[in-house]
Amino acid sequence: MLIHPNFDPVAIHLGPLAIRWYGLMYLAGFIMFLWFGRIRLRQPHISAQGWSVKDIDDMLFFGVLGVILGGRLGYVLFYKPSHYLAHPVEIFKVWEGGMSFHGGFLGVIIAMWLFARLRRRHWMEVTDFIAPMIPCGLAAGRLGNFINGELWGRPTDLPWGMVFPQAGDGIARHPSQLYQFAGEGVALFVILWLYARHPRPMGAVSGVFLIGYGVFRFLAEYAREPDNFLGLLALNFSMGQWLSLPMIVGGGLMLWWAYRREPQLSA
Repeated sequence: MLIHPNFDPVAIHLGPLAIRWYGLMYLAGFIMFLWFGRIRLRQPHISAQGWSVKDIDDMLFFGVLGVILGGRLGYVLFYKPSHYLAHPVEIFKVWEGGMSFHGGFLGVIIAMWLFARLRRRHWMEVTDFIAPMIPCGLAAGRLGNFINGELWGRPTDLPWGMVFPQAGDGIARHPSQLYQFAGEGVALFVILWLYARHPRPMGAVSGVFLIGYGVFRFLAEYAREPDNFLGLLALNFSMGQWLSLPMIVGGGLMLWWAYRREPQLSA
């Protein structure tokens, strides 16, 4: 049985300023987006589409806004609507925690649609371009969850079961944050990066992302402790699983559509 190291959530103290590990993980994700985006620019089928370094920087700006606004509003609407309806001021207390990946994902989709409109591009060209870089941010975020000792897993008797002091019950649990780091972070990045190295029909890379994330998240939820204020829902699925199912179905339909239409090579 392993014991969570119980890291100090604050990485650096600079007088009254506290820089938290979770914030640094977000920063690392944004830096990796810029780095891998520049590598993508050197791929022949990408450079042929006229993308530039400025496009990547602007996409990151729009994406950050989508992640923050969408992630917060998604948590409010998907997980605690009645609470925030009764206490609307608390919606703005982001520092107290409460972000939803699925909400952040929808926020990014809207942000990329707006970016595409401004650049006079098809929005799927934009989502195809950014899809292989997104798992970097997901991986960094899950490491932040592990460092904070939050979003722990369900009880287990496996040898790598870990006691999270933050849970306060002394029970060995799945380190589900690391499962998600490995699945929706590392494995999904490898799959998408290899798939997107060659020209694909427009929408195909985005479809593979939706399927891949949905499947990895759905499976990881079996090891992750459900939110205590929600528990398990219909069919004993968690909220994360129910929100992942439309991604899997939508990704499958997008992939089918991409290969059905007249070939139009994209990122």
